[in-house]
Amino acid sequence: MKDTNAAILDVVNLKTVFSTRDGEVHAVNNVSFSLKPGELLGIVGESGSGKSVTMMSLLKLLPMPPAEIRSGVIEFDGQDIRQISDEELRRIRGGEIGFIFQDPMTSLNPVFTVGFQLVEPLRVHMGLSRKAAKKRAAELLELVGIPDAPARLKDFPHQFSGGMRQRVMIAIALACDPKVLIADEPTTALDVTIQAQILELIKELRQKLGMAIVWITHDLGVIAEIADRVAVMYAGQIVEHAEVKELFANPQHPYTRALLETLPKMNEARGTRLASIDGQPPNLDHTPVSCEFSPRCPYAFERCRKENPQRREISSAHDVACFWDFTSGGPFDA
Repeated sequence: MKDTNAAILDVVNLKTVFSTRDGEVHAVNNVSFSLKPGELLGIVGESGSGKSVTMMSLLKLLPMPPAEIRSGVIEFDGQDIRQISDEELRRIRGGEIGFIFQDPMTSLNPVFTVGFQLVEPLRVHMGLSRKAAKKRAAELLELVGIPDAPARLKDFPHQFSGGMRQRVMIAIALACDPKVLIADEPTTALDVTIQAQILELIKELRQKLGMAIVWITHDLGVIAEIADRVAVMYAGQIVEHAEVKELFANPQHPYTRALLETLPKMNEARGTRLASIDGQPPNLDHTPVSCEFSPRCPYAFERCRKENPQRREISSAHDVACFWDFTSGGPFDA
């Protein structure tokens, strides 16, 4: 009997490197995480922290070369994606794993109607007839809140607003009833009102369809609202991982604490400057041999500059890659 509590997606020690004229860029460094059916995992971090590259590596969506998945296991529903054939991978992409890309303005093909872009995956992945696929496409547009759906199938992307285009992207990602949905900053380009509508829509669809979701964002406010667990990324590594309430109540990595400090606070006096993180993200031209956050970290000490910390368990639902122990207020005694 299949274990219903087993992970649908299990990633172990994933490492992705880009070859450039100036040398290698180590974009993803030994990333590990798992995702259970129906769960929503938030991936947060600054731009360039490796969030999107990690997720695109899972489905081999990066151009290879210059990208190379150098090591790691990517297990989806019991099979290692790195070992399967290209044909099997095409079946999984868009079929069993849906992907909402970052920019709805450029992710839709401008020369094809929205209907065509919805119908094609239904015919390819689900084997539906053109008539059945068209009917299902209209149902999907209705599901994501687009009025007059049958008529709008004939429209081109430029005839939709930004928010409506994002809804279309969600409909395409959901077309084949995926087991996992990966959403790469899907609300970044939208105004606050439309963003709130999209978040409500995702929560409703998750409840209705029961799929697992990976939500990539730099916005901790969004994560607080929708996630079950959070993985914080810095310099291509997961530096902290916890259940969402635990992370906000008890952050254990200096980078996580710095990110939380940058959030606006309701009780702050008017005119108070927002906090920022001093320094710059590191150059990723090497495999980490020390803590990559140490040049920006107020808690860094000698060990941080000589050794790259591995994730250690704080509790059964919380781990962190840091040599500083906030509980004792001093270095972690390994």
